[in-house]
Amino acid sequence: MRPAFRNAYFNLSRSLNPNPTKLSLPPFSLHTFPTFSTSLPPTFRTFRLTAETFRPLSPSRTCCSYSPMAEGEAHAPPTSFPSLEKQFEVFRVQLEDSGILREHIRAVVMEIESTTRLIHANLLLVHQSRPTPELLEKAKAQVGVLKDLYNKLAVVLSECPGQYYRYHGDWRSETQTVVSLLAFMHWLETGTLLLHSEAEEMLGLNNSEFGLDIEDYLVGICFMSNELPRYVVNQVTAGDYDCPRKVLKFLTDLHAAFRMLNLRNDFLRKKFDGMKYDLRRVEEVYYDVKIRGLATTSDAIGEQGIEGQS
Repeated sequence: MRPAFRNAYFNLSRSLNPNPTKLSLPPFSLHTFPTFSTSLPPTFRTFRLTAETFRPLSPSRTCCSYSPMAEGEAHAPPTSFPSLEKQFEVFRVQLEDSGILREHIRAVVMEIESTTRLIHANLLLVHQSRPTPELLEKAKAQVGVLKDLYNKLAVVLSECPGQYYRYHGDWRSETQTVVSLLAFMHWLETGTLLLHSEAEEMLGLNNSEFGLDIEDYLVGICFMSNELPRYVVNQVTAGDYDCPRKVLKFLTDLHAAFRMLNLRNDFLRKKFDGMKYDLRRVEEVYYDVKIRGLATTSDAIGEQGIEGQS
């Protein structure tokens, strides 16, 4: 074992000092760690640090200023930031214009909603007494105001032709309420259903660019049917026993007409499903009047017509 350690020691010394003749070696011992002499050979003693010892890195080779352009990519295509900036600038202008247009639309819609509340307040008196021309005239006086407001809305929307359904949701619910009130007034006067073309004419919506949406019209008719059961009960309480027969015949025909439509499972379908409950409530009032013997001769004739339809 001792010769092996000796050979390893000499090999290490030779690698550290290629000139072994000028390096004084201490005696080797297995019991003590070898120590080197503090005297260095002339080669080590004359070594000096100069400016050429550590040459600074090239500016293009420093780690902090590395750029792919130094690797031969000087002809890389320019970035697309200017084109992106131009695109989003166009988006910004379009969104601002759309926001301004929506503010104008909502301003007109608020006026429509205010006028609708006045009409509804006048029609609420119908449930307390028999309809009189005075009550209907007060409600009909606001129809002209609604027509002017819808014409104003059409002018605002003309600023963006072809974008009707983009902003349609801003006045949809208000239009549905308007149609229900107009249909209820029309039924009180004539006992018939307000047609889609008649509703458009009353609101001045005959323009192809701005008309009355069909679904809005149908939802409005469903809203109108919700008022009829309450109207029937109040009229019977006031002594009008012929009213249930009229309303029952009207709702029966209306419900049968809606059955012709292939409605999806959406809001319109839910409102149509509610119409059958309105019809059932009116039937209960009608048969209650008939059982109590309050039906007149005209009621018996109407009953035969209803049974013939069923």
